[in-house]
Amino acid sequence: MAEVTFRRARAGDVDFLLSLVTHDEVAPFLAAGRASDRDALLAEIERSEAEPEAFGRFVIEVDGQPAGSMRFERVNERSRIAQLGGLAVHPDFRSRGVAVAATRQFTRHLVGELGFHRLQLEVYGFNERALTHAERVGFTREGVKRRAYLYEGEWVDGVLFGLVEEDLE
Repeated sequence: MAEVTFRRARAGDVDFLLSLVTHDEVAPFLAAGRASDRDALLAEIERSEAEPEAFGRFVIEVDGQPAGSMRFERVNERSRIAQLGGLAVHPDFRSRGVAVAATRQFTRHLVGELGFHRLQLEVYGFNERALTHAERVGFTREGVKRRAYLYEGEWVDGVLFGLVEEDLE
């Protein structure tokens, strides 16, 4: 089994991140409002370095090679809630358990090291792979925002998931 790790993104990762978030097999499944150009990605990396407790853009690696990315943003400081997003694995690394391993490590990092109590994420209702993934790594489906997002001219659902500290025990 390959070694799956993650680390904070650095400025030198921007070309990889740009190629990932614009890849034809990845882009349709990411949020429409994502950082998708060089300047926006660099701004996220800078914010991740400047506000490590509140925001993070991360690179997933497989045996030391960039294989994907993920991010978090603190959405409620008092209640210690973080919103996860941007999980993307390059097609060359799919079907090898990379996303599952990285997400499980990431949730433990956010809860155990950064002190978040609740993690939440939202997935397009048509993204079957992401829906299955969220439940596989321990998130609970909490609800549906019906027809919430205009996607390629059609209204699509957003499916909400949550994971609380006790879920990791």
